[in-house]
Amino acid sequence: MKKLILIYIMLLPWIAQAQSTLTGKVKNIDGQPLDAATITLKQGEKQIALAFADLGNFHMNFPNAGTYRITASLVGYKPLDMEVALPKETILLVLHPEDQQLEEVQVTFKQPLIQRKIDRVTFNVEQSILASGGTAWEALSKAPGVQVTSSNEVTANRKNVKVYLDGRPLSLSGDELSAYLQGLPSDLVSQIEVFSNPPAKFEAAGTSVINIITRKAKQEGLNLTLNGAFTQGNYSNYNSNATFNYRNNKLNVYGSYGFIHRQTFQDHNVTIDFGNAIWKDVNRSITTSDNHAYRLGADYQLSTNQVLGFLINGSNRNSDTRGHTDTRAETTQMRLDSTLISDNSSTGTNNQFAYNVNYNLNLDSGKRILNIDLDYSPYQSSSEAYADNRSFLPDGQQTTNLFHIFTPSTQHIDIYSAKADYSDKLFGKFDVSSGLKYSRTKSQNTFTYFNREPANLVLVPENGNRFIYRENIMAAYTSLSGTFGKLSVQVGLRGEYTRTSGLSITLDELNERNYFKLFPTAFLQYKIDEHNELLLNYAYRIERPEYNRLNPAKRYASPYNIYVGNPALQPSFVQNIELGYSYNKRYHVRASYTLKRDLFTNINIQDNETKIYFGTQANLGLSRSTSLQLSADFTPAAWWDINVLAEGYWQQEKSPYLSSSYDFNIISYYGTIKQSFTIDKKRALKAELSGTFTGPGLQGIYRANHNSAIDAGIKMNVLQGMGTLRLVANDVFNTYTNNISIDFLDQRSSFFHHNESRSVTLSLSYRLGKNVSASRNRTTASEEERKRTN
Repeated sequence: MKKLILIYIMLLPWIAQAQSTLTGKVKNIDGQPLDAATITLKQGEKQIALAFADLGNFHMNFPNAGTYRITASLVGYKPLDMEVALPKETILLVLHPEDQQLEEVQVTFKQPLIQRKIDRVTFNVEQSILASGGTAWEALSKAPGVQVTSSNEVTANRKNVKVYLDGRPLSLSGDELSAYLQGLPSDLVSQIEVFSNPPAKFEAAGTSVINIITRKAKQEGLNLTLNGAFTQGNYSNYNSNATFNYRNNKLNVYGSYGFIHRQTFQDHNVTIDFGNAIWKDVNRSITTSDNHAYRLGADYQLSTNQVLGFLINGSNRNSDTRGHTDTRAETTQMRLDSTLISDNSSTGTNNQFAYNVNYNLNLDSGKRILNIDLDYSPYQSSSEAYADNRSFLPDGQQTTNLFHIFTPSTQHIDIYSAKADYSDKLFGKFDVSSGLKYSRTKSQNTFTYFNREPANLVLVPENGNRFIYRENIMAAYTSLSGTFGKLSVQVGLRGEYTRTSGLSITLDELNERNYFKLFPTAFLQYKIDEHNELLLNYAYRIERPEYNRLNPAKRYASPYNIYVGNPALQPSFVQNIELGYSYNKRYHVRASYTLKRDLFTNINIQDNETKIYFGTQANLGLSRSTSLQLSADFTPAAWWDINVLAEGYWQQEKSPYLSSSYDFNIISYYGTIKQSFTIDKKRALKAELSGTFTGPGLQGIYRANHNSAIDAGIKMNVLQGMGTLRLVANDVFNTYTNNISIDFLDQRSSFFHHNESRSVTLSLSYRLGKNVSASRNRTTASEEERKRTN
């Protein structure tokens, strides 16, 4: 009975009853469709429905048969007012031009840099000088509350995230996610949404969600936007991209292409105290990459309320990395014992595609919507890595302890998914949405290990690995929202049944899991008056490990530095609750509490006898934090806008570990301040200054020191207003570094990690066409799985 009730609740909007619908067209006397005309349906003095024409098409619902009055109006045309008997299949409204045309009036609206809603914070990239002209990765790092760790993991308000692109999770994480977003020009990004507590419509995976929304062309006919940028850091980099849109009657074709060439360095220095010896690594690696990112979509209007669409996203990346490490092995008296020189090189390719077919049915002026998506997302990567290590005695004599290896690897992932979402009005006052989804993932990984002898390669089978991972997820959700006087409520429930299997053919090990979980969410907003409001929300979420964390293949940087995944890794579960207060929608206070159990994370274990530094993945105990966040938007003058975010928090990490246990806690802070200056309105000359400050933090037994960054930029309109020129300086003082230490039992080490962050970028955007209406922005079915590919 409980299962039947649950199924009924989740499918409730699918069985809701419909009203009658009137569809029609609005045209001028030449038969051309008129966009954005306002249509009103009345019965007596009572307004029944209101609609806006989309390329001349409109539809609206009415309660019963009878005589109604319908009006249509549009600037530059005479108003139309006529009587109509309903029901009828369709209606044509013809508007006549005014005898005296009005002069053209340009209406502009300036979006704020940051917008806050009941369930998200939106960062308008198009309004940010600093986030434009570079890469999507750089734009992401400038969103409020978003941080990037030394291992390229993304967090939002110190919580792990799922990164989506236009509503679809990216099939990447860590270094691969960074590489993909560094290959996507930020000029193709419109907004970045940060969901601290995602609603039930989102997949249950991920403590929070970041949704990157790409820019859509907004012109009728054929139009084009071109962007180019040159970046100077230690090396010269450049990118270019183009966005096009063609809309004619029922057909809309749109797309974009971007190319980025990057060459950057990364410093990674490590000091390890083995008790009777201290090893000091000094490493620099240089990566050169070329990335092509493209998108092509088409929508066809089957009727006034039905759309069939196709969309393909793709990314192709070639990279080459060269690394050099000098390791000094010293005695406890700081005397040189030996030197290890390591040279590593790798070449790789990554090809990612996402194919989507979409059907959308819109009834009752948008009150009832059915959306169906079918997706196929293949991902392929290959790498050829070489490692050469030479050992020297204190007198410079080379030892016979040589280590030369070649490790080619491939990964092939196929993700099939389908989903259906339906939304409706229940009892005329509640918005209800429900959905079903099924996804199937298969990941095949091959890692081969060769010793490089002087004349040939010698296969070492026991050091290689073949790993096959399968995952099937069936999900259903329902969400209900409504307003009761001053109280707005949104509650949701999502159920997911998951089956996984990880098979290591080389090790002959199989790990299987089957589980069903319910994930509730709730959002409450109470408007005390027009100036003051309270907010309360709660979410229960799951974090599933990315595929690369599960792969048991061993990867050698040297004979003493080894990394291996953990196929027995378990998901972790997270509860988060937030209480907030807002004044005038400009000043906000939020208190939150987050509890995570069985968290999985990377760990490093040092063997003080063999001097091997072993990296792997493990489930630990719990992590919890309590925070207080203040944010505000100020306008000290008409030419000066300020956005401030400041957060203080207490964090605890507690778990059994190795032969003991730990219970650490810390009080820390995080803050950003963004300032925008309008210097010359006529030429749209503006400047922006931003600062980010991060206090010390904890992750298991890792302790991270504070860091900071200052960015500055200026832009102006050129080419008679059709172009925008930007100059941006990132991390002006070169202070964005990561310093991490471990001091637990006999595990003592420290890390200095610095990705190249200081650079200057000059970019130019050029636009053609006039704004009319945008291409569709839609989500697809490959929801959570593509985020975890690696």
